[in-house]
Amino acid sequence: MARKSPRKPQKAAARKPSPKVPAAASGRAAPGRAVSPILLALAGVIAVFAVALGARFIIGRDAPETETVLEREAPVIAPAIPPAAAPVKPPPPKVAETPPQPEPPAPREPDAAPAPAPAPQVTEAPAPVPVPTPPPPPALTPKPVVAMLPPPVAPLEPPKVAPGSPLWKKNALPFRAPPGKPAIAIVIDDMGVDRKRSNRAVSLPAPLTLAWLPYAHELPAQARAARAAGHELMLHLPMEPSGSADPGPQALRVSLDKGEILRRTKTALDSFDGYVGVNNHMGSRFTADHAAMAPVLGEIARRGLLWLDSRTTAKSAGLTIARELQMPFAGRDIFLDNEMTVPAVRAQLARTEQVARRQGYAIAIGHPHDATIDALASWMPEVQKRGFVLVPVSAVVRAHHAGG
Repeated sequence: MARKSPRKPQKAAARKPSPKVPAAASGRAAPGRAVSPILLALAGVIAVFAVALGARFIIGRDAPETETVLEREAPVIAPAIPPAAAPVKPPPPKVAETPPQPEPPAPREPDAAPAPAPAPQVTEAPAPVPVPTPPPPPALTPKPVVAMLPPPVAPLEPPKVAPGSPLWKKNALPFRAPPGKPAIAIVIDDMGVDRKRSNRAVSLPAPLTLAWLPYAHELPAQARAARAAGHELMLHLPMEPSGSADPGPQALRVSLDKGEILRRTKTALDSFDGYVGVNNHMGSRFTADHAAMAPVLGEIARRGLLWLDSRTTAKSAGLTIARELQMPFAGRDIFLDNEMTVPAVRAQLARTEQVARRQGYAIAIGHPHDATIDALASWMPEVQKRGFVLVPVSAVVRAHHAGG
């Protein structure tokens, strides 16, 4: 207020100089004289200058005070701002620059983002697990079962077996030859000793009749595998030949007494089970001896089994004794592999077809030789196309030689 008081008298003096200023100083002439325009102009300039100077003085006095206030406040604010406000103020501009993005968390998201990113993947991982769970595989599991059904339901019509039926009928392969077609039974002797070739014979299409030597290793297991493959089983009983060939251990010989012959026969018959009957291994000398053969066939008949005479000699007494005992029997028609080559075996198979056409059936005997197996593998599908039917030996016995 003390500063403004001098301004008012100056402005008033400038505006009203005439009453206080003498006439010569104010530029006005004394009454009765004319005032010079130059003086009036000069007086106006002086007045304007005085007003401007006064205003400048007033402004100049106020400005330093405001500047000093700012200067005094600035140091007070400045020390408080750098430590605390510096970290606080940078985020606001960033938030302002990225308004659509999350404000304070936005800088933290890059750090937290790696953690959440795997997290959703982990949570989604279980989702794919149900996707594989709609299991067509379980739906496929019944299909193998369905595929397994046809083999048991083969085109084989099992014969009716009465409760008191003999053992050969119980162990016979379920098969009945269709009427009107010539039947061929293929018998493979000497099974079980040569395991590799015996397995090849088992792998041939069923039904075959496989005759197993009683001294073969693991005979029960081999025989069960062959039966499971759809083949019929027989015991291949070793007997003394006419020449010097060795029939194998515990063979039946004419030099043995009746008791030893029976003991060896029973031991061979007990070597495995599930077979339909017996045929002779070698035995051209033994089968020709009626007295030696009688107890053997008597034991076979007592057990309810059939007899297949391999006819290693034309003098065999086997068929005669079988008729006398009224037991089921049959005799071999063709040997397949006296000459062990594929063409020779194929020629014998052609002869087998001729016999089957002539008498309605034929029984051919071979051995697990490579040539025999190779010839049979290619012949078996062909012969069925020509109207023949492959049967087990029991089917021939049932149709033509039933006797017990």
